[in-house]
Amino acid sequence: MIDVTHQINAVRRHLGTRVLEAGEARVLTISQTYDTTVDDLWNACTDPERIPRWFLPVSGDLRVGGRYQLEGNAGGVIERCDPPKSYAATWEYGGMVSWIEVRLTADPEGGTRFELEHAAPVDDHWTEFGPGAVGIGWDMGLIGLTLHLASKQAVDPAEAAAWFATEEGKRFITLSSERWGDADIAAGTDEAVARAAAERTTAAYTAGS
Repeated sequence: MIDVTHQINAVRRHLGTRVLEAGEARVLTISQTYDTTVDDLWNACTDPERIPRWFLPVSGDLRVGGRYQLEGNAGGVIERCDPPKSYAATWEYGGMVSWIEVRLTADPEGGTRFELEHAAPVDDHWTEFGPGAVGIGWDMGLIGLTLHLASKQAVDPAEAAAWFATEEGKRFITLSSERWGDADIAAGTDEAVARAAAERTTAAYTAGS
């Protein structure tokens, strides 16, 4: 489906902190440069007809103040939009509210840089699993975006799900989890704590597959 090592190394992962009205939040940032224009990448990330070709079907009122819903996943409110540079929205899932922002910039060396920031309150789930619980899912999403932009075709959801259950798919999940553990350590978390959380996250994603 994809070159695991190349895709893992093509993505940058960073972890920081922020104080929100809801309290302390950890801010996860994931980014990758694509060989396409800012306008094309913006279209891929905002057109409701195109988003399902690499991510999930989306419904709702896709404008500032409107609510969106990703099929079988998160929904929320679109809070800001500055085409074709950035948009921000709440990310509401499982009774929890966090915040995402997508930013697109022209890369000086060519192509367009996609950067997604996800700010989540620190809770028991974060303490147990660390950033990988969110980060692996975004890493998976960037695989879909990578394949779609390379071929301009839709990614088959069933084929993608089956691939993640293969040995190569599980290797991708494991490496993603380890890299998010590295980001956690770089952000100041005790190494043993970060590694243990990453191992629990890997096990949760690969259980039964």
